[in-house]
Amino acid sequence: MRPGSPIRRSTRRVLKLSRLPSGQAEIFASIQGEGRTRGLPSVFVRLALCNLRCIWCDTKYTWDWEHYDGRAEIIDVEPAAVAAVVQELGHHNIVITGGEPLLQKRPLGRLVEGLKEQGRRVEMETNGTIFPSDELAVAVDQWNVSPKIANSGNHSRVREFPAVLGWFAAQPNAYFKFVVAAPTDVQEIGRLTARYFLDPARVILMPEAQDEATMVDRSSWLEPACDGAGFSFSPRLQITLWRGARAR
Repeated sequence: MRPGSPIRRSTRRVLKLSRLPSGQAEIFASIQGEGRTRGLPSVFVRLALCNLRCIWCDTKYTWDWEHYDGRAEIIDVEPAAVAAVVQELGHHNIVITGGEPLLQKRPLGRLVEGLKEQGRRVEMETNGTIFPSDELAVAVDQWNVSPKIANSGNHSRVREFPAVLGWFAAQPNAYFKFVVAAPTDVQEIGRLTARYFLDPARVILMPEAQDEATMVDRSSWLEPACDGAGFSFSPRLQITLWRGARAR
């Protein structure tokens, strides 16, 4: 086991969540910063662990055990306990993010079941490389699928699984978000959307940025590029409003 990596235990009963600097599980109320429901008040649940290694990832503390101590960054929480915290925070819309949530699909199914019993609306973030369980496929209200392209630094053999992307493409409640760093990325995304017959109306492009100046600069050419391709453009409010700061 690599030094600083989290102790591996069964995920059949507990969820591995990111731990806030305060020591609590990373469950917090805010607004959705990007995508189709941008600006919607929501409760966020951030799960730890990821199967990809994006060079521009802004949540590396959920998986990068060469630079973070996984035993300090991860907390095990029962799904029922997560649902109880969500209920206290109150918002109707819940965003389950990561990391890659579908790595924990078994206990995640229990969590989503509890959230639906509360009458919540559930959005699930995923990188589109893992099939959901049958239970999640039925229960999730909106899939925010973020397929990775070459700019992520991941080899195509680990970031693109045709059967999985084809499944999500067939779901009317799936929206596809792409991170764009250069104009050539838009061309690559165009080829990928054609390959999987993605509806352009459900494709959303966002500028890759860690600061507001970069986001403004890239938005200046990305917005007209989206217009020309028939894709939607989304700014990233978490950069504008909070400069990408981690929840406390």
